[in-house]
Amino acid sequence: MDLSEIRSRLDGIDSRLIELFAERMHTVAEVAAYKKEHGLPVLDTGREREILNRVTLQAGDDLEHYAKLLYQTLFSVSRAYQADQLHPASALTDELARAAEAVQPKMPSRAMVACQGTEGAYSQQACVRMFEYADILYMNSFNDVFNAVEKGMCPYGVLPIENSTAGSVTQVYDLMEKHHFHIVRAVRERIDHRLLALPGVKLEEIREIVSHEQALRQCGAFLSAHPGIKVTPMENTAVAASRVASSGRRDLAAIASRASGALYGLDTLAEAVSDTDNNFTRFICIARDLTLYEGANKISLMLSAAHRPGSLYRLLSHIAMAEVNLTKLESRPIPGKDFEFRFFFDIEASIRHESIRTLIGQLKKEADQFVFLGNYEEIR
Repeated sequence: MDLSEIRSRLDGIDSRLIELFAERMHTVAEVAAYKKEHGLPVLDTGREREILNRVTLQAGDDLEHYAKLLYQTLFSVSRAYQADQLHPASALTDELARAAEAVQPKMPSRAMVACQGTEGAYSQQACVRMFEYADILYMNSFNDVFNAVEKGMCPYGVLPIENSTAGSVTQVYDLMEKHHFHIVRAVRERIDHRLLALPGVKLEEIREIVSHEQALRQCGAFLSAHPGIKVTPMENTAVAASRVASSGRRDLAAIASRASGALYGLDTLAEAVSDTDNNFTRFICIARDLTLYEGANKISLMLSAAHRPGSLYRLLSHIAMAEVNLTKLESRPIPGKDFEFRFFFDIEASIRHESIRTLIGQLKKEADQFVFLGNYEEIR
């Protein structure tokens, strides 16, 4: 038998399979109608386990693993279909549809923006890249930035979210669950850390280095090479540079940007003290209301899955079936719950497409908790 004959047999099998699949899905719709009438949940783990045990036994030892994968995918499709039958639309998908219809051509060039730190901070530099004419209101903490936006003090806020060397800014991720906001833009800012001190000071005089904890983690190799120098975290790199300038201490240095050094009249004792030359921090711009701007191609989501086997897999299977590129998956512990986690997803997509709004609706239906964080453009 040649290849064309084998493929012809497969085509015949596929025709019978799709007929059986359609029949199965129509029967699933009947199940959904029964569950709706009797107030039953979509997920029935006992029933799924019973089917898996039966079909893997029928498949035989050599195919049981593949039969399990097939039916797990089939279960996911069936649950999504049932959920659509039970709840064909949601307030969230309606809100996303309205935002997609009211897409704005571009971000404003002038705005009042909340940033953590002070003049010369990397957040300020990221803010200037996002807004040509930014009126910046400096805040003491990341929480203050969220509050300023949530309470209407500033229409926008800029926050660091992750670094290519030191990883995620966990303080910001932990604050996300406590505030109502939407991401409307993101930017990747190149980080150029330098060791700064008062004019005329030499490196061998330094006994203490101050900077933000993220910056200190990004310069681990340099700090390890100088074990006798005390390291002190501060709330911001620019604040650290300001502290050095006002202290009058010849034994104190800051790890901060070149802009901070110029702003506070400090000399550079060492250039490029980061562990890598390819050091970038990703900053997000947040607003209170959901707004979609032209060019938005990234979506961020926050959700928690049920604390049982396969919950996260079932959520990821929806993304895989939608053929959407998942670019980030971050987990953070849920306070007060042992070994339970909240997940942050970034996907490359736009809510202007109905299929993506449907995907988001499916994720919301299956997640224990679900928050749509925004659909935005990222500037590189």
